[in-house]
Amino acid sequence: MSTILIVDDEEDIRELIALNLHRAGFQSIEAPDGITAVKMARKSAPALIILDLMLPQMDGYAVFKELRNDTRTSELPVLMLTAKGKLDERITGLSLGADDYITKPFSPKELILRVKAILRRTEKGPSASVVEIGDFRLDKNNLKFYLSGDPVDLTATEFKLLLSLIESPGVARERSELLQKVWGYSDLIQTRTLDTHIKRLREKLGGNGSRIETVRGVGYRFVSTTHAS
Repeated sequence: MSTILIVDDEEDIRELIALNLHRAGFQSIEAPDGITAVKMARKSAPALIILDLMLPQMDGYAVFKELRNDTRTSELPVLMLTAKGKLDERITGLSLGADDYITKPFSPKELILRVKAILRRTEKGPSASVVEIGDFRLDKNNLKFYLSGDPVDLTATEFKLLLSLIESPGVARERSELLQKVWGYSDLIQTRTLDTHIKRLREKLGGNGSRIETVRGVGYRFVSTTHAS
């Protein structure tokens, strides 16, 4: 069973999450503050971390940065818990590289669906290969991306999103299709996750960011070469 680290200073929230994780077949460990969370993540290497942003001693952003700066924890997937209506918190968390977010109060069923979706998309499959198109090269075995031969640091989710677009160059991919393929979400889940990840991807691609085009009313597509707008 996969072990999930729950980080929240509210004991009742931790208990609620732990109960639902156990019912879904997961094990869980808990941390009531940021400092303890970092120590437990380094020691236990959980499959995923559910991280509240409002924590004593060390807030969720600081915890996340500490995890990403440590090779022992840099690739651990993170689901952030944010306050309802705090759009800036969600955007900041995703921009830093978090895999997803969910707002409090949350539906336990949706929380479990998101946990399962993150774990599915961050698994490394043994049958993966290399995808190349122009100066873009994606090593699916190791989730590594190279642009003109130089490595570009992408999160597992950013990698899968870019791969989904590149595998169908020139084809407009619907938002719902990308949400389903990359995040495992149904049309019923309303989220800005896709847009935030697209923005982050474009920034990391630099001058090649324009190769990910917005198709109004549809979604996004990858074009094989850059061109003037």
